[in-house]
Amino acid sequence: MSCLVVSSTCSLLPFDSSLTGSTRSSKLGSSLSWQSSFPKFSIDIGSVISSPIVKKDSFIQAAWTRRSRGEAAKRPNKKSWKQRTDMYMRPFLLNVFFSRKFIHAKVMHRPTSKVISVATTNARDIRTNIPSLVDDEACRLIGKLIAERSMEADVYAVSYEPRKGERIEGKLGIVIDTIKEHGIIFVP
Repeated sequence: MSCLVVSSTCSLLPFDSSLTGSTRSSKLGSSLSWQSSFPKFSIDIGSVISSPIVKKDSFIQAAWTRRSRGEAAKRPNKKSWKQRTDMYMRPFLLNVFFSRKFIHAKVMHRPTSKVISVATTNARDIRTNIPSLVDDEACRLIGKLIAERSMEADVYAVSYEPRKGERIEGKLGIVIDTIKEHGIIFVP
């Protein structure tokens, strides 16, 4: 015997396959709104925890690490939980690029790949007003501009993911510290 979920009363009734469509609809109610088609459940956790089978101190921690090698070998294209949810937990990402002649920085919205704010020393108004386009003073200016433009776009928290082997020091450290000084929070 199978069960049928009734949306209006949220109770489980035995499902009888001999009921026709008209008889079943008269028993279930004739509401046609889309909200009434979904059952409303209330879960009582107290009864589950107080049962003698489940101990109160036994919690299973969510896996926030990479997948094991065996699991990765079975499904090579399946991403781990962290890989799937990280872009929504830290949606705004700071990208900084240093070339020999210029400094480029931008804040992107990761789920949509939309650029929120951009600052570069190659911009016409900046490159004519500062003596060097790659020194520490240029890094401070880029950090200040990124912070101001991000706050104008209502972005107050960004994250930075260093590349493999990259250290946050030198010119990159100056840019990040300047962004922090101007009111942007860095999410680890």
